[in-house]
Amino acid sequence: MDQWLEEIRAALPELVVYQQEPMKKHTTFRVGGPADLYVCPKKQELPVILGLAKKKGLAVTVIGNGSNLLVGDKGIRGLVIEVGAQMNAVEVQGNILRAQAGALLSQVAAKAAAAGLGGMEFAAGIPGSMGGAVTMNAGAYGGEMKDVIRQVTVLTPECEQKVLSREELDLSYRHSCIPKNHFLVLEAELSLTPAPEQEIRAKMAELREKRVEKQPLEYPSAGSTFKRPEGYFAGKLIMDAGLRGYAVGDAQVSEKHCGFVINRGNATAAEILQLMKDVQQRVKKQSGVTLEPEVKMIGEF
Repeated sequence: MDQWLEEIRAALPELVVYQQEPMKKHTTFRVGGPADLYVCPKKQELPVILGLAKKKGLAVTVIGNGSNLLVGDKGIRGLVIEVGAQMNAVEVQGNILRAQAGALLSQVAAKAAAAGLGGMEFAAGIPGSMGGAVTMNAGAYGGEMKDVIRQVTVLTPECEQKVLSREELDLSYRHSCIPKNHFLVLEAELSLTPAPEQEIRAKMAELREKRVEKQPLEYPSAGSTFKRPEGYFAGKLIMDAGLRGYAVGDAQVSEKHCGFVINRGNATAAEILQLMKDVQQRVKKQSGVTLEPEVKMIGEF
């Protein structure tokens, strides 16, 4: 690790490398132990960072806005790369919007609205970044990324850029081909539909109101904790199992929306994980349905 640090500082002297960086600062759950090494690079720095990490046998974890992650209390060994503020450019050309992977969905939706382009209204309130949204085919209120994606540029494990069409991405409910191929999203190109800006903003405001009314936005969380089982709603199954408000330490099933697990202040990753297991067990016993986590667990627990 020291050798990697020495060589990366020589190769990229302007890159800031954080050591023992608390991951709770980088996840919407506000939990997680330290990452051994943490960087937030520019696009052109990625091949150098990844190539040197591979050469030194350094484990690499790539994150976006941390809005769908539960990081273990013992943290993450090796290197964490945040695709974020250094890779967040958004540009519009006709009805095509190009967004780098670090661009926040709220930023992308606002840019689309300002250009009189509809199709991203559903994503305006999702607290994730473009890279994460593409990777998990994020969706809300009847819209999904697969509805608007035209093509995506990724970096392969061999550090080669590759352009994938919507079909090649194999998009389905909360799924794409990106994780299994160990691709890293660099940029997405969206095909949007011209519409009056006023109408687009009215739709975004309507969905914002729904979110505020129904979701526990005042607490740290990772959004919907479980995937929607076919033919059911996870929140309803959890409520019917008598788990509204159920808590393990400071981790709690939201009383406002049972599909959300919240951090009431000082929850640990272990408490959140235990609560999720308890919920799965109780729902399985009550309804026979197996809930699958939507939240991705990384690091050491």
